[in-house]
Amino acid sequence: MQANLIQLGLVEDEAIALDEAALALALLDNPETDLAPYHQLLADVASRLRSVAPDARTSYEQADALSLVLNGDFGFVGDSETYDDPANADLIRVIDRRWGLPVSLSILYVSAARRQGWTANVLDVPGHVLVLIGEPDGAIVIDPFRGGVIPSSEQLGALLSTSAPPTSQIVEVAAMPNRAVLVRLLLNQATRAEAEGRGRRALELYVRITAFAPDAGHAWWQRARLELVDHDVTGARRSLAAMLEVTRDPAVRATIIETLESLVAS
Repeated sequence: MQANLIQLGLVEDEAIALDEAALALALLDNPETDLAPYHQLLADVASRLRSVAPDARTSYEQADALSLVLNGDFGFVGDSETYDDPANADLIRVIDRRWGLPVSLSILYVSAARRQGWTANVLDVPGHVLVLIGEPDGAIVIDPFRGGVIPSSEQLGALLSTSAPPTSQIVEVAAMPNRAVLVRLLLNQATRAEAEGRGRRALELYVRITAFAPDAGHAWWQRARLELVDHDVTGARRSLAAMLEVTRDPAVRATIIETLESLVAS
């Protein structure tokens, strides 16, 4: 397992196929699952998109096709009833149930678009995840959690706690690298696990994150914190030392060094 995660961490970010990587991460919690039917569903989505939108050129045409296929034909939509269910961040379970979180559904939308050769990115906005379809000068935002609808300017403004900026500005500020999307997916599971009192489950997830995203400083900090809760001082020191290697912020580095010194003293 650890070797596979490390291998994922060595892949160039732009070479990561989000849906395939998310399925591989989900397999860690569903080791007996045969992934063949899930790969087939992804292929079926791609085939259906080619069928309904063979000549889609504009971002609007592409967005409309994605909503029609993923929501209309395959029934993927946000789980507003049991939002905090861990299954919503497990792509195997998301495909089984056709329900998910904004980030897991965005992975499906972006991956389906990219399989058609379309430009698509996951957008991290406060408290939500959206998808950007098309090139910056003509791109539009869609909301996979709401069935792939195009949010109004007012809705975007509310999400951003300001008036909606130009699309190009959204791209510059919020487009997420592929590895960051996978980190966000597992962070959803980790924070919910800890909120439910399952600290060791949360620690397991942070260990996974730091294996495939070793530059994720926040994950190293959370891992160290939970290792200390588990009385693993040696492990916490290693995690903090690893965080120190990837952190350049002087204030954060000072906090890490101070924490490491306190652990040595104890």
